[in-house]
Amino acid sequence: MGPKPSPNPGRTARYYRSNPEARKKHVRDNTKINDSPEKRAYRRELMKIRRKKKPGAQQDVSHRPGGGTTIESRKSNRARGGAKRK
Repeated sequence: MGPKPSPNPGRTARYYRSNPEARKKHVRDNTKINDSPEKRAYRRELMKIRRKKKPGAQQDVSHRPGGGTTIESRKSNRARGGAKRK
């Protein structure tokens, strides 16, 4: 069981919720990327940190500039990547 959908979704989440065909393609492409050994090792390390810090619902453990991690809202953490990044 994955995380609960955000009660206040951002622009990308709203798009994929209302476009099921685009969502299927997005999931297919991400599955291929996230199945690599490097990504799996990366996620294992993050889960160790997550278990130690115990963040609440709708929260991410995010990386800070210069190293280290912190707990912040899932939405603000993920908004820094993707299309908004320059």
